[in-house]
Amino acid sequence: MDFKLILEGIAVLGAMGAIFGALLAFAAKIFYVEVDPKQEAVRACLAGANCGGCGYPGCGGCAEAILAGKAPVTACAPAGAEGAAKIAAIMGMEAPSGDKMVAHVLCNGGCNAKDNFEYRGVKDCLAATKVCGGDAKACRYGCFGFGSCVKACKFDAIHVIDGVAVVDKEKCTNCGACRAACPHHLIVEVPYKQKVFVNCSNKDKGPAVTKVCASSCIACGMCERTCKFDAIHVENNVAVIDYSKCKNCTMCAKACPRNAIEPIPTPEEKEKFKAAQKAAAEKKAAAAKAAAEAPKAE
Repeated sequence: MDFKLILEGIAVLGAMGAIFGALLAFAAKIFYVEVDPKQEAVRACLAGANCGGCGYPGCGGCAEAILAGKAPVTACAPAGAEGAAKIAAIMGMEAPSGDKMVAHVLCNGGCNAKDNFEYRGVKDCLAATKVCGGDAKACRYGCFGFGSCVKACKFDAIHVIDGVAVVDKEKCTNCGACRAACPHHLIVEVPYKQKVFVNCSNKDKGPAVTKVCASSCIACGMCERTCKFDAIHVENNVAVIDYSKCKNCTMCAKACPRNAIEPIPTPEEKEKFKAAQKAAAEKKAAAAKAAAEAPKAE
């Protein structure tokens, strides 16, 4: 073995490494792009999930957009109010205020909804919309239950239970990934403190709705007439809650004959509600009768 050749080879490789290293160092210095130190500070306040919910390419893109004024300090929903407050401090701005928001699925069909046929294709909601006009479910507005939203969520905050997607609001960061993944646009942004929801999105008229789902809204208006806060109205054949007015009293849920409003009351709660409504109606009728008879007595 010729050790001289080995040593020469090592020396040549070492020299080449040193030359290329120097060239790279020189190029790095020449082409160096100065980065605002605030960008790294802002990025450190983000969730770090690179979920894309902000609409920018990863957390780096989001931080850059915030510094450029193209995105608000609240752009990263998973970072929450605490992260937004830290970013605001870095930017020399006032911390934003407002209620925490989470995702919610406006459907409670699942196993309660009828199937037109057994779907055996790719277990993906968007793919299901391409097969036979997307009519695997008799309700063309409902949740397919194939879990595209579950796959999109990076925080394990949504799961398919009894054939319909359900959000765990304690884990939800409101990143918007599940909303973007739902082809029927059933997932909406709601206040964290909200407890009452109309879990139906079917806009067909009552008779058609009852044929496809056992727990659908039939636009009967009972909830609207029961609410004392003007917080729920029937729009396009489905009840819609104004969360800014809703007091979470659950009276609309008790009035709903189809159990389409969450939280679903127990049979005992339903009976108590009906009894109270009947007593109130009788009292009102008695008062009206007394008022009508008063002038006659005089």
